[in-house]
Amino acid sequence: MPDFLLNALIAGLTLALVAGPLGAFVVWRRMAYFGDTLSHAALLGVALGLLLNVSPTLAVTAGCLLLAVLLVTLQQRQPLASDTLLGILAPTTLSLGLVVLSFMQDVRIDLMGYLFGDLLAVSPTDLAWIVGGSALVLLALLGLWRPLLAVTVHEELAKVEGLPVAGLRLALMLLIAVVIAVAMKIVGVLLITSLLIIPAAAAQRHARTPEQMAIGASLLGLLAVGAGLALSWFQDTPAGPSIVVAAASLFLCSFALPRRHA
Repeated sequence: MPDFLLNALIAGLTLALVAGPLGAFVVWRRMAYFGDTLSHAALLGVALGLLLNVSPTLAVTAGCLLLAVLLVTLQQRQPLASDTLLGILAPTTLSLGLVVLSFMQDVRIDLMGYLFGDLLAVSPTDLAWIVGGSALVLLALLGLWRPLLAVTVHEELAKVEGLPVAGLRLALMLLIAVVIAVAMKIVGVLLITSLLIIPAAAAQRHARTPEQMAIGASLLGLLAVGAGLALSWFQDTPAGPSIVVAAASLFLCSFALPRRHA
């Protein structure tokens, strides 16, 4: 197997592994629009990283984390509905990133790669960021699984039990921000949330417990990455969109199986 294909496979499988349980929380808490906002802001992080001569991956990670904190703060202090606020910030950050990039005439970047991913171009450095970031998120998610699940099931009851609800909500958003930052190289800023949501939504139909849904989402994500890479390799299709198409196909196939009930 060529080195670039092996790097792509390891990166995709690593991300799919952590996107499963995290995507389950995105589906349960209906945070898809939040993920979209962070993914759109990732392009602004790329632009600022190039402008300040900082690693784009590091700049995107820092930008997504800061935006997550800003969103939590604004949601608590402003009178607008959350979806309205997200609807303002998502296109604004994406457009601002494109405007900043347009001023850097002496910098040549693969804009399509950032928008739609370039998995087959993952370098050893990119791979280290992806594996390291995904491992940290997975470890944090395992440690916070029970408290996050309690807050997701019944937030008011979690408050009564003494759980730090606001802190847990912020922690979940920060974990999503890190995954979006490291996933940018794989599926691009416009398709990141699909890798979080589609496998989790497909697994939800046949899971009896939260743990089954998280594991099922990871397994479906792994299958989608493998199928998408195979399609890209043999048919010369773009790798990131091919993975999303494979995930969507698995989601449609899930309707062919009888739904399980607890």
